[in-house]
Amino acid sequence: MHGRSHDPVAGATPGAVLLREELRRGTMSELCQLSLGGRTISLAAGHDAIWVIVRRPGRGGIAMRAAFCPAGYRQARTVRARKGEAARIEVRSPIGTHRIAVRLVEGAIPVLEVATSLEAKVPLLTSFVPRDLYPLDARDDPLGAVGQVEAAQRGFNTGAIYFRLEEPDFGSVLYCQDLTRLNRYFALTDTKPDGAVGGVWPEIGYLLPTPPQRGTPPVDPLPAGEEVLLSHALIAFHDDSDGDEQAMAQRYLSLLGAVFGQIEQPDIAYRDWTARAEDSLRDLARSPKATIRHYGHSYVHPYTAAEYPDSMVQLSVLSGIRDWEVWAGGKAAIGVDLAAGLGKFYDPRLGTLRRYLPNVGKDKDRNAVDSWYLYHPLSKLGRLAIDGDKPALRLFSKSLDYGIRAARHFEYRWPIQYDVRDFKVLQAARDDAGLGQTDVGGMYAYVMLQAFELTDEWRYLDEARAAIDAAREMRFELNYQANLTAWGAAACIRLWRITGEETYLRQSYVYLASFFHNTAMWESEIGHARHYRNFLGATALHDAPYMAMYECFDSFAAFERYLKDAGPELDPAAKLLICEYCRYALDRAWFYYPDALPEDAIAPKQRPTNGHIDRALSFPVEDLYVDGQPAGQVGQEIYGAGSAFVFASRAFHRVEGAPFLLFCDHFLLGLDRPGEKALRFQLAGSPGRDARLSLIRAGSAGLPEFTLSAHGGKALRPRHASAGRIEYHVPADATIELLW
Repeated sequence: MHGRSHDPVAGATPGAVLLREELRRGTMSELCQLSLGGRTISLAAGHDAIWVIVRRPGRGGIAMRAAFCPAGYRQARTVRARKGEAARIEVRSPIGTHRIAVRLVEGAIPVLEVATSLEAKVPLLTSFVPRDLYPLDARDDPLGAVGQVEAAQRGFNTGAIYFRLEEPDFGSVLYCQDLTRLNRYFALTDTKPDGAVGGVWPEIGYLLPTPPQRGTPPVDPLPAGEEVLLSHALIAFHDDSDGDEQAMAQRYLSLLGAVFGQIEQPDIAYRDWTARAEDSLRDLARSPKATIRHYGHSYVHPYTAAEYPDSMVQLSVLSGIRDWEVWAGGKAAIGVDLAAGLGKFYDPRLGTLRRYLPNVGKDKDRNAVDSWYLYHPLSKLGRLAIDGDKPALRLFSKSLDYGIRAARHFEYRWPIQYDVRDFKVLQAARDDAGLGQTDVGGMYAYVMLQAFELTDEWRYLDEARAAIDAAREMRFELNYQANLTAWGAAACIRLWRITGEETYLRQSYVYLASFFHNTAMWESEIGHARHYRNFLGATALHDAPYMAMYECFDSFAAFERYLKDAGPELDPAAKLLICEYCRYALDRAWFYYPDALPEDAIAPKQRPTNGHIDRALSFPVEDLYVDGQPAGQVGQEIYGAGSAFVFASRAFHRVEGAPFLLFCDHFLLGLDRPGEKALRFQLAGSPGRDARLSLIRAGSAGLPEFTLSAHGGKALRPRHASAGRIEYHVPADATIELLW
């Protein structure tokens, strides 16, 4: 969502006009004054609201309506602040008592926290409350402030709005509602925070979700006598407002990282992905619902006993199996069979992989392809080729020229769908803005960098540059599909490492900013969502109503590559967000599996062509919903089976000759075996964060005695210990020494 830049305001809301009038007349009564990061903060009582007004001397400010009292109030006073609070205000009105708590978090990125609760006098039916945030110019006029909204909440993703106040030069602001803390309000009022944080300049911020006002009034009141949190705002400030999209993206990540440290975060549970991988491998090999025979080979069904074999599906599952084979130290028969049939997807006339096999049914347009569907299978082939798979290398090499022709034909700006024979566009755009698959260039660039690694031919590097350069100025519209955006970030960081040109490092932040804009940085308890995790989950597409397993684990794999290429120059906030996304994915992804959900949390019917859900099979459903809709409405995606192999092979580590496995929810760097019964390694996490590290029994022998220390310090005590697993909490950026 974008606001205005230097255009006049199209119209003024009553809230903006009334605020301007009160500030102009000076009729507010100041309750207390605070300071934060060179800004003054005034807590003031207006005629029907309590305001928190933040000013930067001579550079304007913002005003937040902390409590709305439409019938006026009888008393507004400061009361004794509780531990950690800078101020507390109590407001008594005919509807009840509002309590406002203010916390200040000093730092390079200062954060203002304002929490407002209401204890109603009578069972209170909620009704419309205006948005709560207004920019102010140097004369405290919200209608005179000039700025730009860069990003606002999409659907049920993070309840945040990111904007710049340019005239006067107040700086950049990220306003975020900690929606996790508001679950009680949503439950009591039967409401959902769909696009709750946004607005049109200059009335922006949080629109308290209230029941729709129809002919039949709402019947879900706030109970009398119970204190219910209405708003928990976190506002992060940056002095700068200018700069190009790269600077604005890095600034957004910095602000989001500062807010992340203050929001409520759910606990993370240990999940046995090695057992899940073994179950998935078994079901792939044995279940007739998983594969189908064509041309003497096995091909994966995209969904349970449904849909035609598909090159993306085949390669996604196969590449996951290959990761598992390397980890387990042996071949899986189903992997050999899936690999043997890959060649039938290749069209020698066109010189490329097709989506479908030649015998696909007439109900499919065999010549229609989504733009990303050309390059994602190639990226998996490239990965297999780099790992030494010669048949994969031949297929990959034969398909590159066609991929380049397609990219050049579309001038590195791909449509949604086209005809593979002549590049005729079948669907140009995803929306009225005329945007196609905006992040395909990142996926293409990653494929070209794989080709460069395999051949040392500079033309592939030039292609990667051209694709990334063509995606400039997309800002927060860059994300089309979450995993493609993640691979685009990985391509940028690889380009930076190869060329040394810092612009590619900075461009990776644009991809990351767009990715994290489409995540849900809160834990929903709405409807069926109370049965699963959604914290930091990314919606599958830029406008998708659900999180999807495929995008979840493929983004995880992309971020592993990103972190390994990044090094110490990486922006700290970018590192924090990536590491936290990955560690939460290891827990959140577990709930895509039907056997991890209550039966009534799974949709009874799936899309007509997508088969059905079989709870006995260890394959994930495609879709989980932050707003608590039943899971699996789309179907049970067998192409998501690779997730277990990816998670297991990255988070679990075999130790040769030792009777245990090592699990860590952060990636390991520089694993060293200095002695027969000694390990030393570096964790890739962020300072100030914790990592969970477990030692797990492997085989029938019991666990040995362990000594584990961080940064060469004292031995750490375990947080959990059982016969089969010992868990430690360690600093996420620690150098770990393990002796047994």
